[in-house]
Amino acid sequence: MSERILHRFPGGLHPEQHKSESNGTPIRRATLPERLILPLRQHIGQAAKPVVAVGERVLRNQRLAQAEGYVSAPVHAPTSGTILAIEEHAVPHPSGLSTPCILLQPDGLDEAMRAFEPWPDFSAVSPLLLLRERVREAGIVGLGGAVFPSAVKLAGTPGTPIHTVVLNGAECEPYISCDDRLMRERADEVLRGGQIIMHVVSAERCLVGVEDNKPEAIAALREAARLLGDARIEIVAVPTIYPSGGEKQLIHVMTGEKISRETRTTERGFLGQNVGTAVAIYRAVVLGEPLTRRIVTVTGSGMAQPGNWDVPLGMLACDLIEQAGGYRPDVARLILGGPMMGFAMQTDEVPVTKAANCLLALGAPDAPVEPLPLPCIRCGRCSDACPVELQPQQLLWDARAGDFERAEKRDSLFECIECGICSAVCPSHIPLVQYFRYAKTEIWQRERDKDKASQAKVRFDVRNARIEREKREREAMLARKRAQLAAQKATAEPASGEGAAAPVDDKQRAIREAMERARARKAAIQGQAEDPPVDKA
Repeated sequence: MSERILHRFPGGLHPEQHKSESNGTPIRRATLPERLILPLRQHIGQAAKPVVAVGERVLRNQRLAQAEGYVSAPVHAPTSGTILAIEEHAVPHPSGLSTPCILLQPDGLDEAMRAFEPWPDFSAVSPLLLLRERVREAGIVGLGGAVFPSAVKLAGTPGTPIHTVVLNGAECEPYISCDDRLMRERADEVLRGGQIIMHVVSAERCLVGVEDNKPEAIAALREAARLLGDARIEIVAVPTIYPSGGEKQLIHVMTGEKISRETRTTERGFLGQNVGTAVAIYRAVVLGEPLTRRIVTVTGSGMAQPGNWDVPLGMLACDLIEQAGGYRPDVARLILGGPMMGFAMQTDEVPVTKAANCLLALGAPDAPVEPLPLPCIRCGRCSDACPVELQPQQLLWDARAGDFERAEKRDSLFECIECGICSAVCPSHIPLVQYFRYAKTEIWQRERDKDKASQAKVRFDVRNARIEREKREREAMLARKRAQLAAQKATAEPASGEGAAAPVDDKQRAIREAMERARARKAAIQGQAEDPPVDKA
């Protein structure tokens, strides 16, 4: 097979890798803690809806919350135990927000139930919709950070066939090595997951992109591909440059296809999935297991024993860090994710979710105080380094001025992948990505407010229309009753010749006659009283 020609995407950066610190030992399995906290929203889309009650005992793999809506994913129990509460709890978020969570107390027995029927021969499953439904019911989302429900992504773009599945093993961000260890130790599961995805979307080939600073992972994948004997699968070593792990950037490097900012990859026939997601799909389809665990890198100069851990979802970060040896004395900052796209956490009393790929504890020398931002000098470094060819300095002016419409229209704010390169190269230390995230949040909030106002107007118009309709119906009903009364009068006493008085009904006539008789009696009595008495002498 001839060597694949690789291409270069615009911009990019070569940060220090710091991957060897956590990559020297195999994946270790975390022991169960005293409590698990499972957020109902661990994905993009609607939060899941609880289907268990407080006090109920559950088994491992049991569904605790069901998907609510099309873009949603269920939540399953990582072990057996008792539901303590369903309440608000702090979750990993830059603002330290709280969301509804299920609190599960493990009982130590780890009793499991059979969630799904295993399908070892997935190619015999028909229709293919069943495989997509299995992925949905297993609660699988993108484990590379996007946490988009995988079943929705497998649906692709209507009318556009998928010809290439891209498994993303680039893992370009510094410090993180969970995908590297996964590819080294479970290469066959990665490729079997790729085969399932190809089968679901009827793709012709599968490209597995891995940065060339991971030679052990590349070797393991190529050996697994040789044993599988599937000529459709190709392992591609790509240059180590950040952010080659971006979906469009990786496709560009491996195929030369430059997908515009306004176009989805599925519209061009490419479907990207993280290698961890591929393993989760394999285990759901072939072994019948829902997504209840994930691999997490615990690393940094502030961590006593860096490494990679197989962690049950819902385990608190503090419990995981304690199992990893705890903090070093000089720890200064805890980040969820990597140094480029991650965010600092206010507390470690938050659960590991499906989106958590790394806990990065930095010592004081690696986490200096951020210098105060200086005015932009228009040097253009941010534009030169931007991998999606935006103009960050222009977006900055719009975000600062609150002109969000202009930011969205002029340079497509939402095409920013928040890779953090612009902030890293800025000589004025301007936190550009923070401004972009703020602007996106404001636009989303305005859209939500606009939707609420539109819905309120629709409800108001519907109410007014209902009131007007009911008024017309009442008037029509009264008109019908008046017409019925008039018709009854006309039929009860018909006219008796010319000049006849208006007809009256029997009751009115009887009343009139009684009144006339009464008047006659009264007149007679009055006449007797007026006559003088007669003298009979």
